[in-house]
Amino acid sequence: MNSHERFRKFNTKVTYPEQSLDNDLCQVVKAGNLVFLRGQVGSDFAGNVIGIGNPAAQADQAMKNVKQLLEEAGSKLDDICRIVVYLTDRGYRDAVYQVIGKWLQGVYPVSTGVIVDGLAKPEWLMEIEVTAVIPE
Repeated sequence: MNSHERFRKFNTKVTYPEQSLDNDLCQVVKAGNLVFLRGQVGSDFAGNVIGIGNPAAQADQAMKNVKQLLEEAGSKLDDICRIVVYLTDRGYRDAVYQVIGKWLQGVYPVSTGVIVDGLAKPEWLMEIEVTAVIPE
């Protein structure tokens, strides 16, 4: 018996056809009452980039993805304990955190922000990684 549930499995050769990758991954791993989300970006689940050039729009799409994935795993936004936000430009911080703050009003997760040179696709301006704990 597997101690983990994996949601939305995929292979990177489909997700990133322009890259030479072949990795089996998933969007969510649920291990007991712990829920780990793959970093979410400004793309919908069909692969369409939302808000090209607009970090706030990308953050909103990423948070829509977070909400949906948590719900698919039996969790919710209120269960989020930790977020890590990656930005490709320090100047995007205010716009991105304003959006995330609206989605997580009253949740109070711990948060780490990281400025990076780039993400997996050049159109992506931000990425958010989430860990949640479903209450007993």
